[in-house]
Amino acid sequence: PGEPGEAAFARRIDPAREPGLSSEQRRLMAQVEYAQRQRALQRRLRSRNVLLALGIGAVTFGIYGYTFYSVSQERFLDDLEQEAEAARARA
Repeated sequence: PGEPGEAAFARRIDPAREPGLSSEQRRLMAQVEYAQRQRALQRRLRSRNVLLALGIGAVTFGIYGYTFYSVSQERFLDDLEQEAEAARARA
């Protein structure tokens, strides 16, 4: 920070070793650090949950699409109807 316009970086302190901090200040610092860790954890879990939801959705739509595709390919009922018509025609 010797030059004008240059920002000073915050230095990390250890609340337990810092002289001049009251117990209330130490407790407040611990609460803030805990809240920051929780927010970071929530962001990480939220992104994992989104990826998991997208994966489950993709698998679900894949199974749904494959089911429609395979059902549209089935022709055994048509074959049975043709055989039944042929039997009726013979009778």
